[in-house]
Amino acid sequence: MKLFPSGHATHPQWRMAAGLVLAQLRAQMALPDHESAPTLGLLYITDHYAAEAQEILDHLAAELPEITDWAGTVGAGIVANNAEYIDEPALSVLLAALPGDQYRVFSGVAPLTAGAGPNARFRPHTALVHADGETPDLPDLIAEIAGRTDTGYLFGGLSSGRTGALQFAVGGNGNLRGQGAARGVFRGGLSGVAFGAGVRLVSRVTQGCQPVAAEREITGADGNLVLTLDGAPALDVLLADLNVSLEDDPEQAIETVRATLAGLASPGADGGRRTRHLGADVRVRHIIGLDPNRRGVAIADQVESGMRLAFVRRSAQAARADLMRICAEIREELEPQEQSLAVARAVAATDAEAAPHPARRIAGAVYVSCIGRGGPHFGAPNAELQIVRHALGDVPLTGFFAGGEIARHHLYGYTGVLTVFTTD
Repeated sequence: MKLFPSGHATHPQWRMAAGLVLAQLRAQMALPDHESAPTLGLLYITDHYAAEAQEILDHLAAELPEITDWAGTVGAGIVANNAEYIDEPALSVLLAALPGDQYRVFSGVAPLTAGAGPNARFRPHTALVHADGETPDLPDLIAEIAGRTDTGYLFGGLSSGRTGALQFAVGGNGNLRGQGAARGVFRGGLSGVAFGAGVRLVSRVTQGCQPVAAEREITGADGNLVLTLDGAPALDVLLADLNVSLEDDPEQAIETVRATLAGLASPGADGGRRTRHLGADVRVRHIIGLDPNRRGVAIADQVESGMRLAFVRRSAQAARADLMRICAEIREELEPQEQSLAVARAVAATDAEAAPHPARRIAGAVYVSCIGRGGPHFGAPNAELQIVRHALGDVPLTGFFAGGEIARHHLYGYTGVLTVFTTD
């Protein structure tokens, strides 16, 4: 497997941006170290282009007839190799070369089913998922899709377009079987690409928050209301952790609570007990209310006894450190344990010299980050993606800023999900 061609551009007119992207893709497809015959296109556009989504897809498909399948979505921001396009007209494309029997594009009208119809010989191993955040029972649907894969591992996110959650899903001859006259642009539900065991992926979740106090066990709950933590009233625990008082200074207390979030982990998960940093199993949720009568804390998720909870705050420093950590984990997993001097020098190159190298074994990458992150949260334009580039090299990358991130069978918030396609 060689490097996946990729391209990205911004321009007020989508045809000009598409022309720039096509020029990049074609130039790379002619290079000996890039794939010359990709088959799957991942397309992400900012919501400035939402009204022209169908035209963009049709244009790219006509200009790249060798690409038989397309998937993607719209966001308030998108990402590329080392760039972030937030609140400006832009598009980003990655062309993957994968065996035709090792992936399937799916959508709400052509659902992912193993062992039936066109998927009779295909077994989903993992899946890239794009979803509309307003879809009813979305967490259950995400868990259902995960259950249809062998590993239960999903990666992706919720469309964040301000003009609607558009998704791209085109398979085979230009249409997904079962979608009728639909031309590949959908609203609502879920869509994406399922990958077989032959497509090798490495994926990690990076958190953007830091605990303000120790993690505790939920010992009493009612729906979305946390009643007790380690046997103590949840509201009392929250106020003590934040060192505020509703009686002495209610305005300050409410302001502090509003800046606080809740990190949830399932029973038995290592949410962060050892390191005091949030683990990948933690889902960050908003605190949506306080119940002084029952001394409870309401959060934006269903809770039950046995879950673990830690009160957390967003932190740019923690987000930067954790992103560097997961990049290092991916790099260490992919690089050979024993390296020649030439390889060691190549993979340790400075940022300016960090060209893709076979030692890293990365053909391409998809990064989905929370719309509340991005360069502004990290201190400078493009800072988040530059951290990834510095750690992994200038690998082909695409993705978007999401209204919620999907990893494993969970829906996250304030996180980043980095997934790389690995070579042999």
